[in-house]
Amino acid sequence: MDTRSAAIPDDLRAHTQRRTLIVVVISQVLGGAGLAAGVTVGALLAKEMLGSSRFAGLSSALFTLGSAAAALIVGRVSHRLGRRTGLSIGYLAGAAGGAGVVLAAVIDSLPLLVVSLFVYGSGTATNLQARYAGTDLAEASHRGRAVSTIMVATTFGAVAGPNLVEVMGDLADGWGIPVLAGPFILSSAAFAAAGVFLWVFLRPDPLRVARQLQSGPAASGEPEPGAQAQRRGVLVGATVMVVTQIVMVAIMTMTPIHMIDHGHGLGQTGLVIAIHVAAMFLPSPLTGLLADRFGRIPVVIAAGVTLLAAGILAALAPADSVALLAVALALLGLGWNLGLISGTAILTDATPLATRARTQGSVDLCIALAGAGGGIVSGMVVASSSFAVLSLGGGLIALALIPVLALNRGQNHAAPERERAHTAS
Repeated sequence: MDTRSAAIPDDLRAHTQRRTLIVVVISQVLGGAGLAAGVTVGALLAKEMLGSSRFAGLSSALFTLGSAAAALIVGRVSHRLGRRTGLSIGYLAGAAGGAGVVLAAVIDSLPLLVVSLFVYGSGTATNLQARYAGTDLAEASHRGRAVSTIMVATTFGAVAGPNLVEVMGDLADGWGIPVLAGPFILSSAAFAAAGVFLWVFLRPDPLRVARQLQSGPAASGEPEPGAQAQRRGVLVGATVMVVTQIVMVAIMTMTPIHMIDHGHGLGQTGLVIAIHVAAMFLPSPLTGLLADRFGRIPVVIAAGVTLLAAGILAALAPADSVALLAVALALLGLGWNLGLISGTAILTDATPLATRARTQGSVDLCIALAGAGGGIVSGMVVASSSFAVLSLGGGLIALALIPVLALNRGQNHAAPERERAHTAS
């Protein structure tokens, strides 16, 4: 009798975790499609409405800042009301921003464009924060794989979205809407679909179930880390993700400009960036398996070394070699993937359920700001020196990940060992 009653929460945990992963994966495919407009035509639309390319980067800056603000808000809402509410609100806000961009283009309103691009960033932040929903009920020894499952799902939408840009432009033109606003129609619809889907199907809420199981007599058996270990783990996990984001965004941002300045066409530039994006997400299942099997720290070290290799190769590659630049950008994407998944696992291992969502939101705020800063500084570095200096500098910055790991020494297998001990008992 006692054995059976104790097994019920474990069964509930496993069933809810499977359901959560299925629901979030589907929402990520939809949300990934919503990311396409801002990346693909945001700058072009801003240039067209402003009548100058001088402030074309305004679109990227606005939705990056909006993403930073939304990361904090979604984290706070999820903390109070659960993942279902927080993620749904974030996606629906992104949908409203996309619709606002379309309206701004139709009525040629620059103030509305500025506000709408900022709000549109909510979709980007929510798409990234969804990875945390997969870790709430995952066993500590499976958290890396849970994050990777959700991240790889983003690839399908992110790949499909850009391929529909021309189709959506033609559709918009047929409706009397500016062609460059067409992709934002897709973004708005995709973000809205993701938000509604999560609201309807993310039941029961994984974060709320995890808290209930923790407070019950047959909790997960995973003790909360001590206060010192929490602070250390949060600092290390956040640093890993922030550093990888800075390095990735800085080099990625200037690669197209570097290629075009040396005579490459948009087709070749697009191919290199497509390879980079694929490397950011497609290796996720393997990365998650490695983080769970061998621990978080070896994967972080691999991230630092891979980013260093990417920086060195990008700096030394002849400007006319598309193949070498593609390999460099592939390594850059892989290094980011290794850093984000291992950093997410470290952060989740270190945060108690009572404050997990709020802490995760704050860390994602830092990641978004780091990306914005990396993009801005990269242009300044290249303007004052060269793309090679930027790439080498980024690679050297990535090496900072290794000494940071000293703060988390002894914690590499702590969470998985606790989980295995509970299972054995």
